[in-house]
Amino acid sequence: MLVFVASDHAGHHLRQSLLAHLSARGVEWIDLGPAAPERCDYPDFAAKVAHRVARGEGVGLLVCGTGVGMSMSANKIPGIRAAVVSDVFSARATKQHNNANVLCLGERVVGTGLAAAIVDAWLDAEFEGGRHAGRVAKLHALETRSERS
Repeated sequence: MLVFVASDHAGHHLRQSLLAHLSARGVEWIDLGPAAPERCDYPDFAAKVAHRVARGEGVGLLVCGTGVGMSMSANKIPGIRAAVVSDVFSARATKQHNNANVLCLGERVVGTGLAAAIVDAWLDAEFEGGRHAGRVAKLHALETRSERS
């Protein structure tokens, strides 16, 4: 499994820690930046990851201060199901039930140990399909509907 990883300046240090963690697990990853922790805009980096994931090239891992900005940005790209997670149970459930293809974390919310456990739970979980498949299909339908209620 290939993981595309990016952050903004507020998530830079946690991203670096998670890249080392992914390497220790033997997970293949591509770091899409930024190279340094200088101020930058999270939508730019969320889009880099989300477009690669939407093309089916892998899954995504995004980090900012809270995870919320990254999630909001990534979810603007059709085909993306990005979830902000701050606990192991939600990480597992968001993959099993929602087939989340992008995981978003907040450096100001979770520490490095918890973040690694969250990433592990998410990567190790599998989409259960079944009753959840219809709901995920409805999410996709929301992206493609031209009329709004």
